[in-house]
Amino acid sequence: MTALRPTAAPNGGTDADDGPSGSHRLPPPRPAYDAHTWKEIAHLLLNLPVAVIGFTYAFTVVVVGGALTLTVIGLPLLAVCLLVARQLGKVERARARALLGVRVEEPSPLPLARSGGPVHRVWMALKDPVGWRTLLYDVIRLPWGILTFVTTLTSLFVLWPVLPYLARLMANLDRAMVRGLLSPSDELERRIAELESDRGIVVDTAAADLRRIERDLHDGAQARLVNLAMGLGLAKEKLLEDPDAAAAMVDEAHGEVKLALQELRDLARGIHPAVLTDRGLDAALSAVASRCTVPVKVSVDLPARPAAAIEGIAYFTVSELLQNVSKHSGARTASVDAWRADDRLMLQVRDDGRGGARLDGGSGMRGLAERLGAVDGLFVVDSPPGGPTVITAELPWRDRQE
Repeated sequence: MTALRPTAAPNGGTDADDGPSGSHRLPPPRPAYDAHTWKEIAHLLLNLPVAVIGFTYAFTVVVVGGALTLTVIGLPLLAVCLLVARQLGKVERARARALLGVRVEEPSPLPLARSGGPVHRVWMALKDPVGWRTLLYDVIRLPWGILTFVTTLTSLFVLWPVLPYLARLMANLDRAMVRGLLSPSDELERRIAELESDRGIVVDTAAADLRRIERDLHDGAQARLVNLAMGLGLAKEKLLEDPDAAAAMVDEAHGEVKLALQELRDLARGIHPAVLTDRGLDAALSAVASRCTVPVKVSVDLPARPAAAIEGIAYFTVSELLQNVSKHSGARTASVDAWRADDRLMLQVRDDGRGGARLDGGSGMRGLAERLGAVDGLFVVDSPPGGPTVITAELPWRDRQE
């Protein structure tokens, strides 16, 4: 993000862009009234009428909404009032931006259009922290608005030499209130954005897996079973006319059955291997390592089995990484380690190959990183050119529910 460079003001100061980072400084107050001082004075004088409107609205919402919560319309009415309070907060942020130079980000809009039915929308609005903080802001602003209005108006006639300093002091308190009550929670907003992105990744991953399973069934086992049915039909027709040819066709069909069963077993193993369900991560990773073209040493040190979903993600992560080792690394040896560290399941796959693996290298690394990120995991690739390659994956540990 590129920072804005303060421009010179006519009085030799800088524009009043006092951002949250504090990197853009306001000009120092001085006895001479400049544009910044007049903007602060205007904001302080407007505090009273704006505070009266805000306090009246907040008081009415709390009293009337609280009284009507015993009726059917109480909670929906309170939800609507909180949505309106959001708009009042937007107006206050605009006023602070124009007159105080406070740059406060707008909170993310409530995803009402994507929510469920009316009850879920009402509940979403009722638990909206932005609306409630705006009501709190409007309540505490009334005494502050009276104080700033009286002080500023009196100082214009009595204490005008020191009014710029008083205006700056009171305006800074106003800036603190706006940032404290009307700004979004950075951590909450970041987490909401992450969860929305993760939900999309999970949906896309599930759809891709379903398409893969459908394609494998259509091109593999289904095609073999169709050929098997046709072969058995021809054998049935030749059974009386040419028993030897019919026997040969049945023998060929028997071979097709074996191949179809093998493909179905491979497909089922790709969905969820039986060894993982029956014997856990240690045996499942050892089975995957035995199919790798590179000798792999497996070390699993887990005090207990994690939740089935976490165990499955760990299995498929290691499985895909070992496939990459077989296809792309040129390694002579590899190793797989799995252990628990506090509330995290740690996985590490090493190989002594040529290195150069990257998240954008086209070997499925980015897809693995997105899958792990969707469950609050981490995926780190350390693969300098020439090797070795060390890939570390972290997953949240959840206890298994038997």
